[in-house]
Amino acid sequence: MGKGLFDLEKHFAFYGAYHSNPGQELALNLGFVFALVFGLFYVFMDRKAGSLAALLCILCWLGSDWLASQLGFSLAWKFVLAAQLFCWTGQFLGHGIFEKRAPALLDNLPQALMMAPFFVFLEVLKKFLGYEPYPGFHAGVHAKIEAERKEWQENKQKKIS
Repeated sequence: MGKGLFDLEKHFAFYGAYHSNPGQELALNLGFVFALVFGLFYVFMDRKAGSLAALLCILCWLGSDWLASQLGFSLAWKFVLAAQLFCWTGQFLGHGIFEKRAPALLDNLPQALMMAPFFVFLEVLKKFLGYEPYPGFHAGVHAKIEAERKEWQENKQKKIS
């Protein structure tokens, strides 16, 4: 359409001639749907931290798509299975040894699967950047945690009695 300096077709063809590897097409698969849903959920929870978390979700999807293309299906599913077994075992052992209680996923699986990554992400942002979604957020959370712990201890005592 344009001529000379603004001839997009000419410039595109010039650069295209130097790149013989067409690249990999991204598969808009279930992993993409999960990354998108998680990312949007996090943005709705907190616009700033959620946007960064959403970007990380998409980057993880891109990385996993690339890894799967490199390994091939027959090896990729074994890698994923091993990673899942290792991580879930660590989750239960860590809670049993250090927390002395079952993970939250036993009480509310969907909520735990959605919130656990964002919880860790917010904890990292707090620790290294002092991030707080809004003033008083951490104080409010701390008060709710204490109330939850008290209720949990009371219920534990009732079961023992």
